Amino acid sequence: MSTLVVRGQTADAKKDADSCYVRQVKSLPGSHDFAADFIEVIATDPSPKNKNHNVVWGLTADLSREIPAEERALYVSKSADGGESWTQVARVDSRYFDAGIDEGLRNGLSVAPGGAEFVITTQKGAFQILPRAKASDAIVRYIAGPRVPHDRPWISITKKEGDPVRAAAAKMTADGKRLIVGYGYFDMNPQILSYHKGGGSWLMDGPLADLPTDLDILSMQWDKPGKAHPDSLYVGTGDQVYRLDLHTKKWTLVRGVEQDSAIHAISTVGGLHLAACWGVYEPVSADVVARVTNAEFVYHRDEDETGPNIRAYGIEVDPASPNRQVVTALTGVYTSKDGGLNWKRLNDLPEGEYRTAHFNSDGTVIVSGMPGTFLANPFSSGCGPHLRTRD
Repeated sequence: MSTLVVRGQTADAKKDADSCYVRQVKSLPGSHDFAADFIEVIATDPSPKNKNHNVVWGLTADLSREIPAEERALYVSKSADGGESWTQVARVDSRYFDAGIDEGLRNGLSVAPGGAEFVITTQKGAFQILPRAKASDAIVRYIAGPRVPHDRPWISITKKEGDPVRAAAAKMTADGKRLIVGYGYFDMNPQILSYHKGGGSWLMDGPLADLPTDLDILSMQWDKPGKAHPDSLYVGTGDQVYRLDLHTKKWTLVRGVEQDSAIHAISTVGGLHLAACWGVYEPVSADVVARVTNAEFVYHRDEDETGPNIRAYGIEVDPASPNRQVVTALTGVYTSKDGGLNWKRLNDLPEGEYRTAHFNSDGTVIVSGMPGTFLANPFSSGCGPHLRTRD
């Protein structure tokens, strides 16, 4: 029977799977200084032919002011055991990002089938990453994108004419042949560009239909992430979420989202799920969602303050059991096993802001944020109540 090591002790794997635990992962690359162990994006192989569902990739940013500017870096790392351990795959040096402009919170990561290459987004645009035997030797290629125009936007931005426009969300199709990248940085001109693979590089097809908003693109997701030819693309912005029909090129506003809701993350597992400011939205239909208003989230472990107005940054749904959900938020990590009706707070985690999560095939969860990266088993039979709610 297989075994694993937990906090220096050998434990029976089945017994560990049935227990409730939270443990910190300390094998990510970099300085381990402030937020260096925070995985900004967790990504998986998009191909439905992928057999090893325990393999995941993560993007971390080692940008502490304690590190000399020339030594700051972004890292792509791989875990083959569901987040237990991580191996550095590619190091992206400071030439390809701008640590002085909100870097380390809005970067994107997309993985090609088989993990043969990656696309990352930074304040300096989108880049193709081709790993090599030595992580620091990875090839980094700029993917052509928009530049700051001569006619500057009326709003002040910290860039000059000709600089690359910030790239945000990036999504690759399951066959690795098509790429969509969202661009924009508080310049009131968000753009979505389409690319195709040609000669080993990403070649621009041109912009998709203009978004019906002038606010930043924060998130994107295919309606069918496992398909080589999805039918629609959902786009979350600084105020609403829209669905682009990839056949008709027409936009549809998703109904049910309250005004001025920044859509930080989108999941389409079992329907359309949104993590927003301030709230969590559950699916009603392809173009309609409903905000969670009856469930109460406890905001801090030692306080009795509850309510639905949670600032959510991520929402993940278990593909094997869609009723199981994890929300990462400004005030912690929350889980639901009944499709979002009731929620529990993971009080065993350190206090802090959490951004990303990922369901492993065995039901365990990787969660990550400013306090670091952790492996948890919140849906095991050994987990008891984690919340107090006000009478």
